[in-house]
Amino acid sequence: MKFEVTKRQKEFIDAENFEVLFGGAAGGGKSFAQVLDAVYFALRFPKSRQLILRKTMPELEATLIQTLLGNYPLHWYNYNVTRRTATFVNGSVIRFGYCRNRNDVYRYQSAEFDIIRFDELTHFSEREYSYLISRVRGANAYPKQIKSASNPGGAGHTWVKQRFIDIGPPGIVHDCPGGTRVFLPSTIDDNIFLKKLDPGYKRRLENLAESDKRALLYGEWDIAEGRYFDEWNRDIHVVKPFEIPEHWTRFFAMDYGLDMLAGYWIAMDTNGRAYVYREIYEDNLIISEAAGHISAMCAEPVRDFIAPPDLWNRRQEQGKSAAEIFLENGIMLTKAPANRVAGWLELKEWLKPVASETGAGTTARLVFFDNCVNAIRTVPALMRDAVNPNDCATRPHEYTHAPDAIRYFVASRPAEQSAAGTQSEETNQIENLLKY
Repeated sequence: MKFEVTKRQKEFIDAENFEVLFGGAAGGGKSFAQVLDAVYFALRFPKSRQLILRKTMPELEATLIQTLLGNYPLHWYNYNVTRRTATFVNGSVIRFGYCRNRNDVYRYQSAEFDIIRFDELTHFSEREYSYLISRVRGANAYPKQIKSASNPGGAGHTWVKQRFIDIGPPGIVHDCPGGTRVFLPSTIDDNIFLKKLDPGYKRRLENLAESDKRALLYGEWDIAEGRYFDEWNRDIHVVKPFEIPEHWTRFFAMDYGLDMLAGYWIAMDTNGRAYVYREIYEDNLIISEAAGHISAMCAEPVRDFIAPPDLWNRRQEQGKSAAEIFLENGIMLTKAPANRVAGWLELKEWLKPVASETGAGTTARLVFFDNCVNAIRTVPALMRDAVNPNDCATRPHEYTHAPDAIRYFVASRPAEQSAAGTQSEETNQIENLLKY
C-alpha cells in the first residue's frame, strides 16, 4: 500500500493504545485515516474482524463506505451491500454499522471484534461506547483496540472530553482503568492535502458562528453554552512545565473540606504574571493530614498560604478553628476575601487573553502547567449561576474545588503582596498571626 498521509494521520495509524481519539477540528483528515487504518489492519492480520460505526446509516454510506469504495481496489476485497460488509482476500472482515437508537448496540451482542472504530464519537452516548467495549475480544494474538475520531460538540461532548481531554496533555499516553488512552489532536492546518485541493475551506470555517468556529476551526474542547469563563483557551492558558527561577514569589492557595483538598502552588514573575505549577487534589483528609500532605509537597519557600474565610470559624467539637489546627501543624494561613462575585470577576481579568510582552502571540496573566489536570478540567467547566449570572453555579459541586482555590489567590491581590516583598519574614509572620 502506497498512500500519502499527514504526520497526524500516521500517528493515528501507528497508535497501539487500547483507546485512541483522533481529531478535534474539521478538515483534519479523520475519516480518511480511519478507513485507511482499517484496510491496513485487515490486510496485515488475516481473518481479523473490525466494526466501523456512525450514528446513522445515511451518514455511514455518505462518508466511510464511500471512502472505502472510492480509494481501495476491489480485487482486495468483496463488498456486500446488503450486509454492509467488506470481506478481504485473506479472510479479514470490516463491518459497517450504526447506533441510531439506544437499543441498537444489542445488535452486536454476540459479536467479537479485534478493533471497533467510532467516527464522530461525540454523536454517541457514553453508555453505547462502554457497552461496545465489551465486544472487543477474540482468541487470537491480534491487537485489541477502540479507535475513534471526532470534532468537539454534539450530544456526547461532555463525556468524551472527560474521558480523553481532561485526563492530561494531548499526545501523551495515559494509564487508565481498563487500559491506555491517548488523544491525538489534528486541525485543518495539519492536512496539507485539503489545503492544497480546497484552499477556500478554511475561509468558510472562519465565517461560522463563534462557538462553531471555535469547535470546528480551532478544535477547542473547552466550549459550552453558558460557561462562566469564556476567556478560557487551552492553547493560551495551559503551558508546558519549566524550571521556575528562584527569585519569583511563590504562593499556595487552597479550598479545603473533608470532601476535597484542592491546593495549588503559584509562582509570580517580575512582570506580575502567575504560573500555577503544582497541584494537590485529594479527598477524605482530616486537617492534620491535609497539612502534612501540603508540607511534604512544599519543596521551596512559600510567601502566603491562602485559604477561604470559613476556615477561621470555630468548630463546636474542638472549640478551635480549622486555621488554628493548620497552624498547630505548621502551616500559617492567610485569609482570602469572602466576596464570591468580586473574586470571580477578578479571575476573569487574570484569564483575559492579552498580547505577549515579546510580541510573540497571545498570553494571559494567569496560566497553568499541564500537570495541574484538575484545575484545567474544572475551571472551563464552571457554568453561570441561573439566578445571578455574575456568579458561578455551585453544581456540580465537584467542579468548584479547584476554581475556588484559584479565586482565593487572585482575590488576595497577589501582585501587591509580591511588590511588598521587601518586608522582613518576621514582619510577615506577625501580620499573619494578628489575623487569627
